[in-house]
Amino acid sequence: MRVLLCLLLLPGLAAAEIYRWTDANGQVHFSQRPTAAGAEQVEVKPQVVERDQLTREREERANRFYDARREEQAQASAEALKRQAERQEECAKLRNSLAEIPEGYSYYRSEADGERSYYSDEEVDTARQQLQSRVSERCS
Repeated sequence: MRVLLCLLLLPGLAAAEIYRWTDANGQVHFSQRPTAAGAEQVEVKPQVVERDQLTREREERANRFYDARREEQAQASAEALKRQAERQEECAKLRNSLAEIPEGYSYYRSEADGERSYYSDEEVDTARQQLQSRVSERCS
């Protein structure tokens, strides 16, 4: 990991200007800005690092691992977004169902023979309470 960081920083260091000057006491100083009279620019050449086969293989394995980890994270994020959308859709349906049960209306279900079987007030209240509890559980 450190090798990769160094490799990423090398182009920036190569482009940086380095100046060298000597103070009155004879001490040599280096800086990125020419701060003293007589400061001269120094050319810095990046060192080329040769890596052996084992190091290259280790870096390749690490890159494959990190790529697989990033892919897993992307899939987990996509699945979380999908679950969130499904939950929002479920909440919208529950709220719509709850809104369809206003006070004072008669509700029925159609039987197999085509006749209507009306819900009692207790059944309507029970259905309303169940919907309200599901909304509070799932949609908080």
